[in-house]
Amino acid sequence: MSTPFLMPISGAEFLPSPNHDDRPAGTEPDLLVIHNISLPPDEYGGPWIADLFLNRLDPSAHPYFAQIHRLKVSAHALVRRNGTVLQFVSLEKRAWHAGESCFENRSNCNDYSIGIELEGSDRIPYSDAQYQSLTRITREIMGHYPHITPERITGHEHIAPGRKTDPGPAFDWERYLSTLENPG
Repeated sequence: MSTPFLMPISGAEFLPSPNHDDRPAGTEPDLLVIHNISLPPDEYGGPWIADLFLNRLDPSAHPYFAQIHRLKVSAHALVRRNGTVLQFVSLEKRAWHAGESCFENRSNCNDYSIGIELEGSDRIPYSDAQYQSLTRITREIMGHYPHITPERITGHEHIAPGRKTDPGPAFDWERYLSTLENPG
C-alpha cells in the first residue's frame, strides 16, 4: 500500500490531514517553526489533537472544543509527550500551521516553512523523549532541505508576536539547538 506522503518522516505514524495545499511554484521549505498544542488546554494524551488536524474534533467532548472544532488547521508533524511522532502533511506540501506570520520581513510563513507541533504548553517543561524525537526529525528535515539551518529554526511566538506565545518559556531552545550542533 502506498503512502500519501512523498517525503515521510522516518518512524512517524501517518495520519493524512485534508488541511494543506500546494506550496507556491518553485518554493522549497527554508524555515522550521516549532509550536505547542494541548487539547484540552494543559491536558495531554487522547485523540484530540489528531482529531482537530483531521477535522473530526467532537465539539461536545469538551467545552473548549465547541470554540475550535471548525478550525481548518494542521502541522506537518506532532511530537507526543512520549516522543511518538505523528505526521499529518507531507513535507513538500503547505500545512496550515502558522497563520498570519512573518520571518525576516517575509510574510506567509506557511508558504516556505515546515511546522512541528510539540504536545505541550507554554508553562510545562517538555519531556526528554520529545527533545530526542524533535532533534532526530529536525536533523532528518535539515538533511532533505539544506536551507533549513539552526538559524532558520524559530518558534511560532517569533513569527506571530502578540498573537502566539508557543512554544513558550518552557521550551529549552539552548538544549534543543545545542543537540543539533553537537551530534552524539
